[in-house]
Amino acid sequence: KIIVSSACASCKVKSYCSITEMKEMLVEVNIKNSFEYKKGQNVVISMKNSLGGMALFLAYILPFIIMFSSLIILTLSHYNESFAGLFSIGILIPYFLLLYVLRNKLKKKFTFSLRPS
Repeated sequence: KIIVSSACASCKVKSYCSITEMKEMLVEVNIKNSFEYKKGQNVVISMKNSLGGMALFLAYILPFIIMFSSLIILTLSHYNESFAGLFSIGILIPYFLLLYVLRNKLKKKFTFSLRPS
């Protein structure tokens, strides 16, 4: 379990502000020597930088490219702007469904490593 906090969450005057943000995330980490770690021990969880870039590409950049290119193509093809806009947003549904179907394959690719802090 990882507690993710924004810069505001560690601020000393956060009680006077209403925008504090702190949430817990569950991350699966496959480790070979589990006897080296104890429950509650502080550890560093890391991932290769290239995998972070790939996650960014799959989650944000590629969907934006798909949506924006479909909007331009439909607009230049003289479709109604409302239809072009709705279609461009709707085309992301199959994309994210495909990511959902491939989640187990992606889960194997996006692995985390663990080391004592």
